Amino acid sequence: MKRKAVAVAAGLLLLPLTGCGGDARAGSGNTVTVTVGYQSKTINTVTAGTLLRSLGFFERELNSLDDGVTYKVKWQDYATGAPITAQMTAGKIDIGSMGDFPLLINAARGTQLGRPTHLVSATGYNLRGGLNTIVTAPNSRLASLKDLRGKKVSTSVGSAADGTLVRALRRAGIDPDKGIEKLNQQPAVGASALSAGSADALSQFVAWPGLLAYQSKAKALYDGAELNLPTFHGVTAREDFAERRPAVLQAFLKAQAAATDYLNDHPVTAAEKVAEATGLPAEVVYLYNGAHGIATFGPALKPRLISALKQDVSVLKSAKLIGDVDVDAFVDDRYAKKALGSSYTAGLTATPAPAASEVWPKGATRTRTFATPTALLRHLAAHRDGIRAAYVPDTTTGTPWFADKAVWVADGDRLLPFVAPATARAYVAGHQGARTVSYAAALARAAS
Repeated sequence: MKRKAVAVAAGLLLLPLTGCGGDARAGSGNTVTVTVGYQSKTINTVTAGTLLRSLGFFERELNSLDDGVTYKVKWQDYATGAPITAQMTAGKIDIGSMGDFPLLINAARGTQLGRPTHLVSATGYNLRGGLNTIVTAPNSRLASLKDLRGKKVSTSVGSAADGTLVRALRRAGIDPDKGIEKLNQQPAVGASALSAGSADALSQFVAWPGLLAYQSKAKALYDGAELNLPTFHGVTAREDFAERRPAVLQAFLKAQAAATDYLNDHPVTAAEKVAEATGLPAEVVYLYNGAHGIATFGPALKPRLISALKQDVSVLKSAKLIGDVDVDAFVDDRYAKKALGSSYTAGLTATPAPAASEVWPKGATRTRTFATPTALLRHLAAHRDGIRAAYVPDTTTGTPWFADKAVWVADGDRLLPFVAPATARAYVAGHQGARTVSYAAALARAAS
């Protein structure tokens, strides 16, 4: 008789876990508990976490193994990647998902503690770095990175958002160690600090910048895509678990691929599912995970992503968070190749969806795209009460942003959106006659 895989929610997260990654006798058969660590609100990992869990695809794949084993899936939810790594190196989590900088720390800690882990697939990525954003308070007078000199900036040290901050400050000629007062805070704490005025800026990963902008609690100061260096999230697995249970890991990767297909085929429904599970507004989830969102999803470990990961090592070394990391040894896509076959190979060269202006009408299960931001504004002006959300791509980087939160530039008959004021000013400086205008003025111009 085929045995059923079941999902069990974790109770107190730090309690010891029984049967994790191993066999425990249950009656006359075997029961194996597979523990998956994920970050529900880091929504570019949803195909390996939040969405995957809600769809039940992993349990379905485990059932299909039909190997005489009863599988239980224990889902552990965390705010960041650090506790997932701690639990993995303690042998209590088998599979985890996290951002690129935490992945390197995962690799380093696993090697250091004699419990090696491996990067087995990617989840959400942005080839320019748009997953991380630096924001300021809505009434802040800070207008560029150079204005951060001597200011208090909140970030999570060791995260991809911290890496973006370090690189951006260096490009602006500011020493990231001495030129600012860095506050090492969890995302929620940093968001509160920004609102309270105890931090001048916040550098964070998805979905915090978009959430704060949507809530009118922050405005963008710097678009991470200006770095033009890929950022991504991925799946890591303990080496001993992968070697002992290769079929289970392959089942997870098949389930992840199915969840990716679901997200790509049903982006609005997927955003609603993730919103329901996390409490995040669906409009914010769609900004990142939509059909033309900031993130692109796919399990393939593209060469550009691995190259970027190697460049990240020096940033973490300079912060004394890791020593040398053998990235090539850490990356292991053998399981994904075996599980996904030709689709994995095709994913290595797949390209992101082109940038597009999108409107999400109220009550709709599909969004509507427009050829230009000006055309989108014209539609918005004529349907002011029927719009749930509107998204426009940054003219320079292509990063999507909320239309009503973008910085707008009028250049002749064209209305051009930008995520951050500095890139808008740079465009104006290079185009005679161009000038920044308010969102209201942009709407009025589009309607005239």
